[in-house]
Amino acid sequence: MERIVGTVIRGLRAPIINKGDDITEIVVDTVLKASEIEGYSINDQDIVTVTESVVARAQGNYATIDNIAKDISLKFGRETIGVIFPILSRNRFSICLRGIAKGAKKIVLMLSYPSDEVGNHLVDMDMLDEKGVNPWTDVLTEEEFRSHFGYEKHLFTGIDYIDYYKSLIEEYGTECEVIFSNQAKTILNYTKNVLVCDIHTRLRTKKILKENGGDKIYSLDDILSTPIDGSGFNESYGLLGSNKATEESVKLFPCNCQPVVDRIQATLKEKTGKTVEVMIYGDGAFKDPVGKIWELADPVVSPAYTAGLKGTPNEVKLKYLADNNFADLKGEELKKAISDYIINKEPDLVGAMESQGTTPRQLTDLIGSLSDLTSGSGDKGTPIIYIQGYFDNYTK
Repeated sequence: MERIVGTVIRGLRAPIINKGDDITEIVVDTVLKASEIEGYSINDQDIVTVTESVVARAQGNYATIDNIAKDISLKFGRETIGVIFPILSRNRFSICLRGIAKGAKKIVLMLSYPSDEVGNHLVDMDMLDEKGVNPWTDVLTEEEFRSHFGYEKHLFTGIDYIDYYKSLIEEYGTECEVIFSNQAKTILNYTKNVLVCDIHTRLRTKKILKENGGDKIYSLDDILSTPIDGSGFNESYGLLGSNKATEESVKLFPCNCQPVVDRIQATLKEKTGKTVEVMIYGDGAFKDPVGKIWELADPVVSPAYTAGLKGTPNEVKLKYLADNNFADLKGEELKKAISDYIINKEPDLVGAMESQGTTPRQLTDLIGSLSDLTSGSGDKGTPIIYIQGYFDNYTK
């Protein structure tokens, strides 16, 4: 009988994972148990993805506000610090900000507008036009911002992030001044010591600051890149990719991840005889059309993956073939012509008209987005995703 189903994605329920748990054993046992109970076989080129959160939990990769504060003080001294371009997030940045504030004498908080880097809006773009404000040239004080735009709350969270972030800083007796600008070098008019908090544009921001007279210039990936008083750390990303754990601590992005995916793959091979690809994933890379939020607040979608997930898809567009190359065919003739074309397609279709409209993104970014949407961020309890048929095409 002809196969009807293509790619299948399953969210696998796993035990609650705590510090010291063997993540390899838990993932492998979960995969094997699910296949047995649900009645599907494990095949070569199946994919197992594991959310970064449970890997970090198993590693015990946590840090406290005090750990953050000490690292800030060591790097900056107790001086005025410019904290620029943070994203607007209780989960992602609030606890980090508390630690930064505890380690500083004064903070000049510079927010980008109308939105942060990942699309959380402080103000609607149409209001900028209405008020005649140019976000690329105009620097606003907190008073000027309020006079133009009032007290806007975030569409999804109902939070006024200006007041919220300011209150977190002042909670520690740290003086706070809020300004609004999209030009990194603006902050140098207030202080030469700057903590760069943007994620994907941080290297450019640091370069601009250093070239324009900045003194002590660090970014979030420099904070907790080594342990502080026995804390967790991430040598590549520091505080980037961290999440709120408690009111006093954060869970950091997992570290030393490549051995984790390699062990899971090797153990599954040993137990099943099949080569299953494995990756650890964080945020997916997609944009919400209502809130305009780009999901990717982690520094990368996948911090580690096995070799079979390297690269990009090499696919043709079926509807293009049907409308153009084989427009005169129908039914079985059309099916056979398209199947033959796929079987004999070029190994590199970049630039070919037949591939237009496909998605030549990194496989790990595509699969990470698929996994993140499947597992969700709530109470589904499925931190492990099992994907079958992802590498299949119309001919399989």
